[in-house]
Amino acid sequence: MNIRWLSGWRLKVLFFFVLVVAWEMLFRLRLWPPYLFPSVFSVGRALVNGFANGSYPLAILVSLRRAAVGYGLSLLVGIPLGLLLGRVRCLQETVGSVVLGLQALPSICWLPLALLWFGLSEKAILFVVVMGALLSISLSTADGVHNTPPLYLRAARTMGARGVRLYTSVILPAALPGILSGMKLGWSFAWRSLMAGELLYVSMGLGQLLTMGRELNNMSQVIAVMLVTVMIGLVVDRALFSPAERRVRERWGLQNVPG
Repeated sequence: MNIRWLSGWRLKVLFFFVLVVAWEMLFRLRLWPPYLFPSVFSVGRALVNGFANGSYPLAILVSLRRAAVGYGLSLLVGIPLGLLLGRVRCLQETVGSVVLGLQALPSICWLPLALLWFGLSEKAILFVVVMGALLSISLSTADGVHNTPPLYLRAARTMGARGVRLYTSVILPAALPGILSGMKLGWSFAWRSLMAGELLYVSMGLGQLLTMGRELNNMSQVIAVMLVTVMIGLVVDRALFSPAERRVRERWGLQNVPG
């Protein structure tokens, strides 16, 4: 068989086909009770029923709205903070250390603080989302600024670039690959943090469907919602961040050239 034929979309289809077959075989071995390890067909029925009765589309829209608001707030604060951390040494040694330390906290650790500050509310969920994404965006932006070649800065200052113009003309373009990587990481952290935040109370989102599946001992629904969550994350990455990263890498001459 031609090895080159088995590449691209064909390889992906084959991989997921084998994965599904292995899943169904494990189910048929009855190593676990069906309510703990459902079959592929059971999860498929849960997906079909969820979209047919409208519960999944509604939950997706609600979760995406929350993720967009929280992620937008993270960008508005995280990118300027990262630019400052990358350029101001005293901030880097003080605030930067705090940001780096807080980045090590899992998103779930923000839940008790969110409950104490905001109670069972939308604000608590948004707080968890913002704290999950803000720190990674700031650190990646700061790293992008640090990686700006000093030659660019010296040349810009020689030509009279100072202050805001230095940022807009030199630092931001040079740091753009790092900023985009931070935005991509920030989205993944925001999406994960949202699922944790939506477990707080009746929120009408995907997190509520996960909670309902657990309380009803409906593992098919739990796995179905997990698959929907993963697919949304992949679609957003492929539709928004991957094309932007590819264009920036090509523009900056960072794209790998096939040998």
